[in-house]
Amino acid sequence: MTTPLLDSVLEAHGGLARWRGYRTMEATIVTGGKLWEIKGQPQDPMPRRMSVALQREWASVQPFGAPDQRTDFTPERVAIEKFDGRVVAQQASPRETFEGHILTTPWNPLQRAYFNGYALWTYLTTPFFMTLPGMSVTEIDPVSEHGEQWRGLQVRFPDGTASHSRLQEFYFGGDFLLRRHDYRVDVAGGFSAIQYVSDPIEANGIVLPSKRRAYRCDADGHLLPDELMVAIDINDVSLAP
Repeated sequence: MTTPLLDSVLEAHGGLARWRGYRTMEATIVTGGKLWEIKGQPQDPMPRRMSVALQREWASVQPFGAPDQRTDFTPERVAIEKFDGRVVAQQASPRETFEGHILTTPWNPLQRAYFNGYALWTYLTTPFFMTLPGMSVTEIDPVSEHGEQWRGLQVRFPDGTASHSRLQEFYFGGDFLLRRHDYRVDVAGGFSAIQYVSDPIEANGIVLPSKRRAYRCDADGHLLPDELMVAIDINDVSLAP
């Protein structure tokens, strides 16, 4: 079920009919930010190739941990494997391994792979994932930013879908393109984050932001400008049927 605002948002990002003609997306990503050091998983500035499925929740990034390795993520299982498919390590029910975590709890490589998988799947499929079965979308109050008013959608994710938090908020400019994404990082103690997106690019008729900057918030929901947790630059995007 969609809303009038979501209908306009989908059209601005390339249209649902066009999106449904594709099955996978690939993109080159460069990642930074404070979160990786906090979690004991230092991030280098090397470009990596990210792949996601568009009609189901699956993701993979390469290289990961070694030049000939990649990840294989679904909500039910995460693995690190060689390019020939040999499994290096795997974890079933990976969400359960974050039980009791706080912001400073270290992650192991499989936990990092799980976070990367669900986060990039969410980012690269926004806003179209909102039309998948079980997603509940409601228009919420707008926010005022940079002299503009950005209209909002709150999404409730269904059981079985992995993401930052069950409830997330997305805000769109007058052109109906995404400007901001709010969520709680449940796998890292539930800290609140505001992610600003910018510099839209087009690939195969689909529009998506090429820059993402996620900041931690204080207890009152105010952004902490020195707490840039995750930075992602995205380019060389392609979609395939």
